[in-house]
Amino acid sequence: MLKKFIPDQYVQSIFDLSIEELKEQGIKGVITDLDNTLVEWDRADATEELVAWFEKLRDSGFQIVIVSNNNEKRVKHFADPHKITFIHSARKPLSRAFKTACDLMNLKREETVVIGDQLLTDILGGNRGGFQTILVVPVTKTDGILTKFNRRIEQRVFRAMKRKGLIEWEKSKDNK
Repeated sequence: MLKKFIPDQYVQSIFDLSIEELKEQGIKGVITDLDNTLVEWDRADATEELVAWFEKLRDSGFQIVIVSNNNEKRVKHFADPHKITFIHSARKPLSRAFKTACDLMNLKREETVVIGDQLLTDILGGNRGGFQTILVVPVTKTDGILTKFNRRIEQRVFRAMKRKGLIEWEKSKDNK
């Protein structure tokens, strides 16, 4: 059961991802969470650094879809200025929105990576859907009410994975 929570890769930030390595693995599409993955959950707009990252991805031939459990107003306000396709109210960890994102990009699962900051939604949903998954450290330590609840459960999952030797990265997420 715990194996469904294990990401294929763990990085401190989306900016630490190697776009070249993703290309070498045959990845052509990025499905990314929004809140606390790309920007703080309470930040309305993308940072300059993030806009440059979007451009670098696109210049490298990648397609991008934001898949968020947040509402349409929030996700649309963020995604539209950057002409990024999005799926709101995704109901992660259900895998339907991830599959829809693949269809929107006209890509196979093997050509797509799921990036997110939560084990219980992004990683579990991506793994259940058969995608490569990448866990990032949340960009801020604060969370909305529902996410705070998920983080408590997530910490228990991390501890259990660590006890069973399932975590392969040097430092667990809670030891940054």
